[in-house]
Amino acid sequence: MRRVSVGRPMRLGACAVAAAGLLAAGLASPASADDQQTDQLWISAPYEQKLPPGTGGEEPEPRSLGVSLHHDNSNFTVTDGEVTVDVSELAGVAEVTWPENCTPSGTGAVCHVPEVPVTGNDEQIRLTVRAADGAAAGAQGRIAYEATATGGPQGTLTAPRESFETTVTVASGPDLAIAGIDPIERAEPGDDRTIPFELTNNGNESAHGFMVRMTASYGLKEMTEYDACTYTRSSDDEYAPMTHATCSFDRVLAPGESFRLPRPLKVEFARHALAERLDIGVEPGGGAEDLDHHDNYVALELGADNTADFSVTGDAVSGAAGETVTARLAFANSGPAWFGNLGSGDPVAVVQLDVPEGTTVTGVPSGCIPRTLSGGYHPRRTGAPRYDCELPYWVPEKVEHSYVFSLRIDTVTPGTTGAVSVRPGFGTFTFDPNPANNTAVLAVN
Repeated sequence: MRRVSVGRPMRLGACAVAAAGLLAAGLASPASADDQQTDQLWISAPYEQKLPPGTGGEEPEPRSLGVSLHHDNSNFTVTDGEVTVDVSELAGVAEVTWPENCTPSGTGAVCHVPEVPVTGNDEQIRLTVRAADGAAAGAQGRIAYEATATGGPQGTLTAPRESFETTVTVASGPDLAIAGIDPIERAEPGDDRTIPFELTNNGNESAHGFMVRMTASYGLKEMTEYDACTYTRSSDDEYAPMTHATCSFDRVLAPGESFRLPRPLKVEFARHALAERLDIGVEPGGGAEDLDHHDNYVALELGADNTADFSVTGDAVSGAAGETVTARLAFANSGPAWFGNLGSGDPVAVVQLDVPEGTTVTGVPSGCIPRTLSGGYHPRRTGAPRYDCELPYWVPEKVEHSYVFSLRIDTVTPGTTGAVSVRPGFGTFTFDPNPANNTAVLAVN
């Protein structure tokens, strides 16, 4: 079972983003044919890392720093990744212990990644970093990274130079960390599940009070309520309904001390639950700054054994040559579950119309993008041979979206049809129990 810790926050409304300090993901556009022939190598590393100094004659506490290598295009296999890590600017500030897949040399090392994955969160290189003996709070240095790999359209990929670095600072303070929580898979709608939440102060100073913020997705209900928390429920047409809890605990959490909620945290899976999320974030109170923000947040995946029946409906129109007719297409989710791309913010699906031959689209619904038949860029909004209509990033358990096209009949050919379909932006609808109704036709005359 895969453990989930730091993840991409679920897509939230503007007020919730401000309250939780999370960013909403944007919508992705379909890749063009040119995009399929390009690839890029990237390094992922923390922007900054704070290290506590040694206190009371004890050796400074070490911290783990994760680095990953990945590339963009799944059409290519990329291997033999090499990440060059330069720590020359850490002299007198911090010391690095290298993992087994790194070969030290001078003031750095070359770290090896045999197989480079497509964009992901896997950390193939884990450095151990601690403040140098005698380093005082405020001392600062930098770790720089470069990388190459074999693969891609040209045979060799190089990460952009001078664009990846970690600023290392010796600092004193609390360091609140949420223990890793296993995801929940295949829960039944109506189930109650307990979330084993535990918070520990890994810093070298006490936290004088702290905040816990939780956001539960639409398919989770009856979250345990605590006296220290205030609860709000958001719902509008643009953003999926969510429950938000803001909890303030006025107690001292000393270095090394752990905290659990007054009662076990439980959530109930609603009858419309499917791919749910519970986001939990913590921060010290009193204006103190946490030493390491990377372990202050978890995005817990909670899966229900449920289905959502996506379908499309076509239309039948008729008219004389030169006449403009109205075609009404529709997408529906018949449930019983809702669905949302809470992490990526991508549309839950795309409704595609392949325009019938002998007709020209003269009126296009909002949100529908003109395409070539192969899915490439089309320069004009009307007259395209294909249209991709993106759905929102979430759809309720019982909903219908209509798309009204104006269609000019240029040539009368009895029995002409165009294809109507609903498809995911990528992958498959693993939750759809009836793929047969994912296609329909637009019939003309």
